[in-house]
Amino acid sequence: MQAFFASGHAVDVVLVVIAVEAAWLIATRRMNVWSTLLVLGPGVFILLGVRAALVGADWSWVSLALLASFPLHLLDLRRRLTNRP
Repeated sequence: MQAFFASGHAVDVVLVVIAVEAAWLIATRRMNVWSTLLVLGPGVFILLGVRAALVGADWSWVSLALLASFPLHLLDLRRRLTNRP
C-alpha cells in the first residue's frame, strides 16, 4: 500500500473518479462544461500538486499546480456570488 501512494497512483484513482463525475454532470445536463471546470478544476490542480510531491518532482511543479488552482477558484467564487438568487 505504501508503494501505491508513493508512486502517485492513489491520486490517479481520485482523478479518474473526478473525470467520471465531470462526465456525469455534463451528460445529465446538470452543469455546463464551464461550470464543471470551475467547480472541479481547482481540486484537480491541487491533486496534481499532491501527485507531483508524492513522486518527488521538483518544487516548481508542485507550486505551479497549486498556483494554477487559484484563478479557477476565484472565478468559481465570482460565478457563485453573481448568480445568487
